[in-house]
Amino acid sequence: METKRVFFIHSSEVEQYSYPADCPFNTDRAAQLHKVLGSMGLLAVPGAEQVAPVAAERAILEKFHTARYLSALETAARGRWDIDALGMGIGTLDCPVFAGMYDYAVLASGGTLTGAELILSGRAEAAFNPSGGYHHARPELAAGFCYINDVALACTVLAEAQKRVLYLDVDVHHGDGVAYAFYNRPDVMTISLHEDPKTLFPGTGFEEEIGEGPGEGYCVNVPLPVGTFDRAYMDTFEAVVAPLISAYNPDVFVYELGADALAGDPLAHLYLTNNVYAEITGRLLDFGRPTLMTGGGGYNVRNTVRAWALAWSVLCGRDAGADMNLALGGVMLQSTEWQGGLRDRELPVPDDQRKTVERRLRATVDVIKTKVFPIHGL
Repeated sequence: METKRVFFIHSSEVEQYSYPADCPFNTDRAAQLHKVLGSMGLLAVPGAEQVAPVAAERAILEKFHTARYLSALETAARGRWDIDALGMGIGTLDCPVFAGMYDYAVLASGGTLTGAELILSGRAEAAFNPSGGYHHARPELAAGFCYINDVALACTVLAEAQKRVLYLDVDVHHGDGVAYAFYNRPDVMTISLHEDPKTLFPGTGFEEEIGEGPGEGYCVNVPLPVGTFDRAYMDTFEAVVAPLISAYNPDVFVYELGADALAGDPLAHLYLTNNVYAEITGRLLDFGRPTLMTGGGGYNVRNTVRAWALAWSVLCGRDAGADMNLALGGVMLQSTEWQGGLRDRELPVPDDQRKTVERRLRATVDVIKTKVFPIHGL
C-alpha cells in the first residue's frame, strides 16, 4: 500500500470539555475515535502521525469573526451573559453557555488551523481534525452547536496563501456559514450536499443559491430528498461534484465529514451507510490534492465513530474494504450486531423510495447543470 503523510489532530486537552449533558452535540466522539483507531493500530501505520491542536490566535479568529462577537463568547463562558450575547445566538438551546465554552471552541477550531498549516508547510498530504467542522457559525452569530467557524477560517488562511480552495461539505445540514462567507468570491468554491432545506435546519442551500458577483457559480448546493440512499448519492456526486472539481482544479480540499447523513441519525432523515463516506474520501484522494478533513455533525455516536474511523483508514491508505482483517472493528466498537469491520452493511431500498429519490435528484442535477456548469465551461 502507498504510504501517505497524514496527521491525526487530537490531544487529551481537547477531551476535557463537553457541552451540557442535555445537548445532542457530543464532544466525546473524538476521544472515542482516538481510542478505536489506537486499538486497531490505525494510528501507527507508516506515514501517520498524531499532533495536538494549537488554540487559534485571536488575530486569526478575527479574519472571520468580529471582535465584539469573540468578546461576547469569552465573557459568557466566564459567567457574564447578557441580552446582547443572546442576540448573537449565545445561550440558545442549540448553542448553550457552558464552562470552558470559549476555550473549547478556540482549541477545537485551532486543530483545523493546525491542519491547514501542516498542509501549507508541505509536511502533510492529509490531516484530520475530528473535533472540527463548525460550519454554521457566522461572523457575529452562533448557530447549530457552532461557535467558531473553523472551516471558514481554514479556507480563508489557505486562500490568503494563494491556494485555490475547494470546500466540500457532506454533513447532512447545509454548510451555510461557509457558503455565505465566500458567496461573492471565486478563490474558494463551496459545494454542500445536504438534506432538503424544506425538511431540515438551517433552511438554506437551495440549488438556485449559486453565489453572486465574482462568486457566481462558485457556490454549489445539492439538496437531497428524504430517504436518499448510497447509490443515488454517489450517482449525484459523480454527475455534479466530480466534474466541478476537475473544472475548478483546486490546489487543496477542505472536507467537512459530518456523519449525520447516515441512516438512523436522530436529527436527520437520509439513508446512507458509511460506505459512501469511504467512497467520497477515496474520490477526493484520486485528484491528488492535499486534503484537510474535519468532523462535523453525527448524533448517533457509535455510527459516527465508525464512519470517521473508516474515512481515516481510507485517508492513510489502509482501508481493506470488506476484508476480514478489519473484522475486529465490530468488536472494538462494542457492536454485537455487526462484526464485519468498519464498513456498514448495504441497506435494502424499497422500489417506491428508490423511484422517488432518483426522480427528485435528477431534477436537482438538471438545475445545477443549467445554472452552474456553463460558468465553468461544462
